[in-house]
Amino acid sequence: MATDAEQLATIKSQVLALLVDLTENPKPTYDIDGQEILWSEYQRMLFAQLKDINAQINAEAPTEIHSQGWS
Repeated sequence: MATDAEQLATIKSQVLALLVDLTENPKPTYDIDGQEILWSEYQRMLFAQLKDINAQINAEAPTEIHSQGWS
């Protein structure tokens, strides 16, 4: 079973792949049977997810604190 860090890395890769596809193949906003498809909103949602995933990855990462004493 994959660790949490590995799963977050996988999710990040998937979101990035969706963003790459969206920017390489932009689509216009359109209506289908009264339902509006807003690709710009979809892109904003993906970037928000990426920001959240990065925050979770950073929270899981070990941190190092350097301190210096004075004599």
